This record gives sequence, structure tokens and C-alpha cells, in this order.
Amino acid sequence: MSVFTGAGSAMTTPMNADGSINFDALEKMTDDQIAEGIDALIVCGTSGEAPTLEDDEHIEAIAVVAARAAGRVPVIAGTGSNNTAHACMMSERARNVGADACLLVAPYYNKATQAGLIESFSKIADAAEIPCILYNVPSRTSTNILPETAAYLGKHCENIVGIKEASGDISQIAKCKELAGDDLDLYSGNDDQIVPVMALGGAGVISVLSNVAPRYTHDLTMACLNGDYKKAAQMQLKCLELVRCLFCEVNPIPVKAAMNMLGYDAGIPRLPLTEMTPENQERLKKAMIELGCLS
Repeated sequence: MSVFTGAGSAMTTPMNADGSINFDALEKMTDDQIAEGIDALIVCGTSGEAPTLEDDEHIEAIAVVAARAAGRVPVIAGTGSNNTAHACMMSERARNVGADACLLVAPYYNKATQAGLIESFSKIADAAEIPCILYNVPSRTSTNILPETAAYLGKHCENIVGIKEASGDISQIAKCKELAGDDLDLYSGNDDQIVPVMALGGAGVISVLSNVAPRYTHDLTMACLNGDYKKAAQMQLKCLELVRCLFCEVNPIPVKAAMNMLGYDAGIPRLPLTEMTPENQERLKKAMIELGCLS
């Protein structure tokens, strides 16, 4: 069963001046994203600075978004880890505070084998008890979830229902869909590849762009789902400069700057990430104006 189709926002975690989470801003982001037609909210993933969140505040952020969303859209909690036991614990806690699904990043740094990935993800999915979406992002984890591994997990783990593919390798993504078929929903993890991935049968995107342009990103995915790939391709090309700006420094540095430009009091990232350079902020602002995100 699909967790969602369309555009899911990989939400930023807004911070106060003292570095604590700005829950008022997080609630406003939740309401505004839903009002702008977003199809799902992903909390405490890469864009949400999960690596620098303490466990309790991580869970509180999930709880706040789940309570505010109140069933209007699915809330997907980032609960993956390179420590399987920790990921099991966080997935259980996320379920208990109202998450509808979990996003499970491949284990990073310790670089599991494919057999290790199968065993680890299976244990986490069992602990979660709610639908789970795998997250393949080798550029950050140094671990690649191979198509054969993803397909095996989709077939043999009842609640592993999707994969966010951010490898950037279209051939690998195509093979994943070929092998997994209907056992796994495929989501683009890269905003510059929404149309190619959806043309291969993808269900949508888990997006950074949609923090800044939720309606636009939703409409782009709907064009794909409706088979209007001419319109979708035009929209994909039109937003490429903004996408480049959102990744010209390490994510989520640029998107936090963008959210501040939109008036959300997102603050600055926690160290070791730093504030976006003034030069890149100007480039980002220009791209947001050109796409109609800022006046």
C-alpha cells in the first residue's frame, strides 16, 4: 500500500537563536505546506538535520508535526541509523507519537554488506510495525542499496513499501523498478530527476525544492501522474536553476536560508554545518524570484 503519491517535502527543522528547535515555526511550516497542496511531510531526515538532533527533540519534532498535520497528509519520520538497535528504538518511538511511516537511510560510515542491509532493514521494519521507505543516498552514506537488495526487501518484508532513490544513477533506478515492480513504490530523491524517475513508474518525489515551492512541486508530479510529460518536462527544466541553488552548498544549508527569506524564522544550521555565504544567498534569492517563490 502506497504511503503517498505526488510530492513529499523533506522538511527543514527551524531553530531559535539559542539553537533549540523553533516549534512555532515548525507548526507554521506544516500548515502552510498542507495548504499549498503538498502530499506528505518528511520530518527529521537529512534536510531536517537529523544527525545533530538529540533523540528526545527528534521525537518531539515528529510528534509536533504529526499532531499539527492531524491526518491531513501522511507524516513520515526519519528514523534510520548506522546502529540498527538505535533505528529500531527510534522507529518504535516515532510510531508511538503518531508517525504514519518511517524513512530508513542506509547505514553510514560502517558500510554494511548487502546481506547486512537486508538483515538490518528487516529488523527495523519489524520494530517499526508501520510502513517503511528505504533511503538510498550513496553520496552521503558510502553505502549503495543495490536494486536486487531493494527488490528482495520489498518482496519479503510486508511493511517495506518504498524506496527514495537518490543515487543519481538512472540505470540503477530503472533496474530497481524492473526488479521490484509493484512491491516497492519508487520516489525520486533528487529534485532534478523528478520527471525521469516518474517516467520509469515512480510514485513521486521526496523533495527539498517543495519546502520553497510546494504547489509547484506538487503540480509537477501531478502532471507526471496524469501522463502530461510535455508539461512536466517544461516545469522540470524551469526549476533547475533553483534546484542547483538549493544544492550549491551542502543540504540543508541553502534551504534553511531560503526558508528564512520566506519569513519562517528557520535560523541557521547546527554545526558542523554553517550559514550560507552571502554570494550564494544572492544567487538563491534571484532563482526564487524567477520561479515566483519570492516577489
